[in-house]
Amino acid sequence: MSPVAGDRSVRVVEVGPRDGLQNERVFIDTDAKVRFVETLADAGLRDIEVSSFVHPRAVPQLQDAEAVFAALRPRDDVRYSALVPNLRGLERALLVQDRGGAKLAEIAVFTGSTDSFVGKNIRMTIAESLERFAPVVPAAIAAGLTVRGYVSTAFGCPYEGAVEPEQGIRVAEALFALGCREVSIGDTIGVGTPGAVHRWMRAAEGRLPVDRLAMHFHDTRGQALANVLAALEHGVRVFDASAGGLGGCPYAPGASGNLATEDLVYCLHGSGWETGIDLSRLVGASRSIAGQLDHILPGRVFQAERVRGVPEDAGVQR
Repeated sequence: MSPVAGDRSVRVVEVGPRDGLQNERVFIDTDAKVRFVETLADAGLRDIEVSSFVHPRAVPQLQDAEAVFAALRPRDDVRYSALVPNLRGLERALLVQDRGGAKLAEIAVFTGSTDSFVGKNIRMTIAESLERFAPVVPAAIAAGLTVRGYVSTAFGCPYEGAVEPEQGIRVAEALFALGCREVSIGDTIGVGTPGAVHRWMRAAEGRLPVDRLAMHFHDTRGQALANVLAALEHGVRVFDASAGGLGGCPYAPGASGNLATEDLVYCLHGSGWETGIDLSRLVGASRSIAGQLDHILPGRVFQAERVRGVPEDAGVQR
């Protein structure tokens, strides 16, 4: 089913607190992470990926996932999610529900379009990753959570080069079959172009439900916003982004450049799309985490605001 004709709303999934921070060299303390998430929610983000329940040795930056959830204010208007790699991770996630603080609404499971990338990332093949998720997804659903799937390297792989649309489409089909509510298609190393997006979406027509697809573009080669506009033409209405342009993938050489949430929102608002996000407050959320880092945030709108301030007409729509 395609989105309703004339609907100008776009849903932005904020992945900065998880995907953005996971590869930071300097450990970000729990209070700063909590402040970051809460300021993002105050800016109007309604889908926020907070952390990851992977083994602390795998991603030390996110070892405090339970503490972050415990310290967050509960909010009925925000869907908080976390990445879960296996049943043990799900057990940790479900314990969050029995404690004070924010509740977890959704888990995410992660695989990719090539065996080489999945092998480097989670040390198994695509088929083995799907087998591992087979008990995780129904168990999460039975516990009252929804499940989101990630398909990385859908446009190109750092180890295998170009990736045909069929490879990612097959994996997305398998994730939907497992019970995923939504599947995010990732351009992990930022090699996609609008032409590649058009080819991918045309290949997916009739096979994947466009109203349950999200796109996760990296801006490594400056193509992310052009790719968003191309995906919009095919009915995609959900996009992942990271505040300030935080992050990349530690298992994909050259995968710098998550699409900055401010850049996405500025582009969407200027093109007549509605997000419900206050851009000025969003910049403030990025500023809250920028002081904790040992580098400058690369987001273009964030950088421009540091010099000139956010334009008055670029804030939340009325």
